[in-house]
Amino acid sequence: MIPEPLRMHRELEARLATPPLDERSLALRRLAFRGMVGGERGHLGSAFSAIEILRVLYDDIMVHRADEPDWALRDRAILSKGHGCLALYAILADSGYFPAEELDRFCHVDGMLGGHPDATKVPGVEASTGALGHGPSIGLGLALAARMKAAVWRVFVVTGDGEINEGAVWEAAMMAGKHGLDNLTIIVDYNKHQSYAATAEVQDLEPLAAKWESFGFAVGEVDGHDVGELRRTLTSLPFKSGRPSAVIAHTVKGKGVSFAENDMAWHHKSRLAPDQLDAVYDELGGRHGA
Repeated sequence: MIPEPLRMHRELEARLATPPLDERSLALRRLAFRGMVGGERGHLGSAFSAIEILRVLYDDIMVHRADEPDWALRDRAILSKGHGCLALYAILADSGYFPAEELDRFCHVDGMLGGHPDATKVPGVEASTGALGHGPSIGLGLALAARMKAAVWRVFVVTGDGEINEGAVWEAAMMAGKHGLDNLTIIVDYNKHQSYAATAEVQDLEPLAAKWESFGFAVGEVDGHDVGELRRTLTSLPFKSGRPSAVIAHTVKGKGVSFAENDMAWHHKSRLAPDQLDAVYDELGGRHGA
């Protein structure tokens, strides 16, 4: 018998009417997968669920300069779920922070792109993440620093739903609410799965919106693969003056590759067989696009 929380999650997923992925979303997935092929490893599911979130942040919401990664007035984005770094690397390469050829050296000893983001090596990476649960605390500190400096830049932290099992996330949320940091936005990549099972089975998060609200956040929910809906939601930030914002982005783990979607065998893959490589590229429009 399916547990009630899991049944509700599946019904919600079935109701999502996400438009088909457009060419840009497919192209970004091809870039991310290029890194996975180059490194012979990677977290495809965790990266592909976050592509549209990062795409809209970097394309439409954030103020940033690829040719000046340390520009003082830039908005800051932290990928707290660092194992999904291939999504961030694809966006940064596409935006011009570094050549796309670097993806071919993902996880190589002579490359700069590791299995988790490293702020000391990769232009555009704001925080070294991978030990889960730390991103919100880093974002909290940056948002407080911006307030103290009377700076206009904003802070966005993308977390995973499995990640927010970590207590440190809620410690940061409690302080963000206390200080009314409306320059801070937490975006939950709510793909309903973590490394080995559904979140509803491992540690049910519901009622998730109510949890964030109880910590002083103004909350919005969005289809995390609908680019138009993401733009409308993120351009309305902050949701309420004097309160930090939380965006619950309902996503699909592995979105864009049908046989990998919500399949825990694809949480981390290494040394894909040639037929697996071909099958993924076929679903992403071919190796060089349709």
